[in-house]
Amino acid sequence: MEKIKEDVLILGGGMAGLRAAIAAAEYNPKLSVGLVSKLYPLRSHSVSAEGGTSAVLNPKDSFDLHSYDTIKGSDYLGDQDAIEEFVRLVPEQIYTTDHWGCPWSRNPDGTISQRDFGALSFPRATFAADKTGFHVMQTLFSRAMKYNIHFYNEYFATKLILNGGQLNSVTTIDLRTGNFVVFQGKALIFAMGGAGRLYQFATYAHSVTGDGDGIAYRAGIPLKDMEFIQFHPTGLVPSGILITEAARSEGGYLLNSKKERFMGTYAPHKFETASRDVVSRAIMWEIEAGRGVKGEYGDMEYVYLDMRHIADKLDERLPMITEIAKKFNGIDAHTELVPVHPATHYTMGGIDSNVKTTTSVPGVFVAGENACVSIHGANRLGSNSTNECLALGNVAGIAAAEWAVSHSVPDLDVAQVNDEEKRIWEDMLKRDGGENIAKIREDLRINMDKNVGVFRTADPLRNSLKNIAALKERYEKITIQDKADTFNLELEWAFEVGFMLDLAEIITAGALQRTESRGAHYRRDFPDRDDANFMKHTIATYSKDGPVLTYRPVVVTKWQPTVRSY
Repeated sequence: MEKIKEDVLILGGGMAGLRAAIAAAEYNPKLSVGLVSKLYPLRSHSVSAEGGTSAVLNPKDSFDLHSYDTIKGSDYLGDQDAIEEFVRLVPEQIYTTDHWGCPWSRNPDGTISQRDFGALSFPRATFAADKTGFHVMQTLFSRAMKYNIHFYNEYFATKLILNGGQLNSVTTIDLRTGNFVVFQGKALIFAMGGAGRLYQFATYAHSVTGDGDGIAYRAGIPLKDMEFIQFHPTGLVPSGILITEAARSEGGYLLNSKKERFMGTYAPHKFETASRDVVSRAIMWEIEAGRGVKGEYGDMEYVYLDMRHIADKLDERLPMITEIAKKFNGIDAHTELVPVHPATHYTMGGIDSNVKTTTSVPGVFVAGENACVSIHGANRLGSNSTNECLALGNVAGIAAAEWAVSHSVPDLDVAQVNDEEKRIWEDMLKRDGGENIAKIREDLRINMDKNVGVFRTADPLRNSLKNIAALKERYEKITIQDKADTFNLELEWAFEVGFMLDLAEIITAGALQRTESRGAHYRRDFPDRDDANFMKHTIATYSKDGPVLTYRPVVVTKWQPTVRSY
């Protein structure tokens, strides 16, 4: 067993984790900061963010407008006090990353350019062509090299150990060697991303498996609003690769099999730039009405994204998706239609937190998609993810550093650590029940796509819970055939699938209990929003018999819920 101590420990090397690490290091250069990631940081899914990040930079815009757009986008489930504070934190991060060298796209006069995005009342999405995440990540990673930040790349976290409700340690496997490594810190930040690969057709990298949510949940830290899964309207068929919302905000049209532009039927004012949940449902309704396209891209029906009339913008404003369409589908977006279908894209839920990034455990903080503040409520407003990673990553880093200055590393809970080491090598690795972990993972994803997708009803949700229970029984009988120490990916998958099964159960249970439609959660059997009974957050707490669901009221400051239309 190897033991490593840091003052501030960060799990996750994406945008939120890097920003938190920099903030902690800048707050007090004498602190040691350890960043633990199962990937090399620049392989984190944050590099895939494309279209933009909202910030109030234009004097004609306002914090109230950004707050209102976010609250309306959330279908009034976002906590309004948190949202109002959040939007005020964002502009500083745009200017800071600009000064650090992020190549934000520019207007002719040299000012930072901003464009429209879905459901915005003002064009405030700051962007770097359609490679925003890539450029921000490059900027942050380069900046992080200046500080006393220790990178522990390709370490897979397995468990958060608490002692008496206090932070004690995190156990990991060094994937390069197979060594069991225990990390301790005075403060800990979860920044491990979302859980989108619970689903089969998704815009996510295959590494996004909800490990952070699963680790926190098993340690007794509540998760919040997990039933709210965002489906992006335009995943490229058949791969699921994201075709950025910027393609529609720059003027792209959605067409059905009759080559009709159909969004006016569903969102007569915003058309293709309505909120993501509205556009995703519209596409699915067109397909169900027999106006989907059946073509050369497998069994999945789809609609068309038409960018031919904005061909002059593609090379400058949307070069990456133009390249993606060409490389993956052989399509020239300048002259041809692009096949798209709603794809799993974002986890609105996560570790229960607030805009201060604190959790129920003192000294444990959370940022990015791993967190549920709640800013996003029932539906994240497009362009409100990378800005959250930057703004609240900064908040978390400072908060963790402040905590570390006044606290010490506790004595290691050797008994719990030994139990976890035994579980890995004597339980997980030696199971021999004949079940294949990859097949369980595939069956789970098929179940989630089929039963807990864009449209939901009671019977499929109940079937999903039954299927998950059966998959959990199969999971206890897995056989890990790979016994190697070095890069044992089958062992890593086994841990990932264990977390995914827990999260799938929470998502499905929350969706079944929420008998209303709100944002991305659409119940065919309860198609109306029910503010009287469900203007509240779902809180899921671990028990050995499954998640215990309780509820907490939404914080309303000055925007009362109204009918949401676009």
